[in-house]
Amino acid sequence: MLTDLDCRTARAKDKPYKLSDARGLHLYVTPSGFRSWRWKYRHDGKEKRIVFGSYPEMKLSEARAARDDAARVLRDGKDPGAERKKAPIASSTFEAIAREWHELQKVRWVPRHAEDVLGSLITYIFPKLGSRAIDSITPPDVLEVLRVIEKKPAVETAHRVCQRMSAVFVFGIASGIASNDPAAIVQGALQPVRKGRQPAFRRIEDARALLTESEKQPGQPLVKIASRLLALTVVRPGVIRFAQAHELEDLDGEAPIWRIPPEKMKLSFERKDDPSFEFIVPLSAQAVELFKLAIAETQRLPYLFPNTRHAHRPISDAAIGAMYNRLPTFRGRHVPHGWRATFSTVMNEIAERENRPADRAVIDLMLAHKPKGVEAAYNRAAFMERRREIAQRWADMLVKDLAPAESLLEGPRR
Repeated sequence: MLTDLDCRTARAKDKPYKLSDARGLHLYVTPSGFRSWRWKYRHDGKEKRIVFGSYPEMKLSEARAARDDAARVLRDGKDPGAERKKAPIASSTFEAIAREWHELQKVRWVPRHAEDVLGSLITYIFPKLGSRAIDSITPPDVLEVLRVIEKKPAVETAHRVCQRMSAVFVFGIASGIASNDPAAIVQGALQPVRKGRQPAFRRIEDARALLTESEKQPGQPLVKIASRLLALTVVRPGVIRFAQAHELEDLDGEAPIWRIPPEKMKLSFERKDDPSFEFIVPLSAQAVELFKLAIAETQRLPYLFPNTRHAHRPISDAAIGAMYNRLPTFRGRHVPHGWRATFSTVMNEIAERENRPADRAVIDLMLAHKPKGVEAAYNRAAFMERRREIAQRWADMLVKDLAPAESLLEGPRR
């Protein structure tokens, strides 16, 4: 029979192995070091197996008690595995396995991505499927929660969440806790992701109309502020979501900037740890005003645009897009990422009209596009004076006739 010392000192090997206890109970150890309690039994002439839980979360004494309980169910002529699926223990639920998977994977990811992955599961999956035994979840169960995301509409988000669920199921299979991957089956049933260019307005009048109408609708004030800031700064949507007050400098001075750390930028993995690849955004007067409003609203929270359900997390990646898609006139015509294309189109047309060919490179730099043959870090602070002038001109055109910034905090809420 096993002792607790045997369990504590069980180390990973090249291949899975088991340490036997008594009456079919054993500790199963995977090459990743994951340890789980398993019990073999026969029912209706077939050999079956139950995974009771993971070690050390489930102690040896608890595993033996679970084995004895299951054996009593078997003596009554019932299948103990089927009975357990009706009332899963905490350590075999989808949420428990997902968190275990996330802990192992996050060392490979930058903090922002690790938080985004877990946040998507917390927001969309755990409320419906988190407490279910992972091996009891079926393809229709997975499709049901993903359809809700699609209808926001957020088709790309649905695909990303499906991929993350699939990774959790695969981890469960490798750990001996799950037997199939229903998310992989569902992937082909999702709406296809549109390929090619992101929908975006090409005229400043249309862009201004979108902001005007979306800000009139009931909604979360900070999402409206994030939307307007996204349009003004033309950063990628994920950068706005994870914006933090300490990144903003000289808001009351003559040269306010947003210093975005490299781990939040679209860079290769090795560059995300290199401070020289930070990105600096010169802020217009209108952007400064909005950032000050956000700071005042979220003084003690980690992010300027917090999730309404989980205040320590940022708004979801579908929040701004959902606000636009609630307007029938604009649905499918402009997405949050489209502000970058709108800015590029409008400001390059102005540069051509005014015979300023050098502005094209400046505009590309403002969009964090890497110049061909030049290291991105080399130009991170180049042309700052002209970039500030262009940012202010864009802001003056974009917010012309829009409601005052303070009114975004007072409008109707959903």
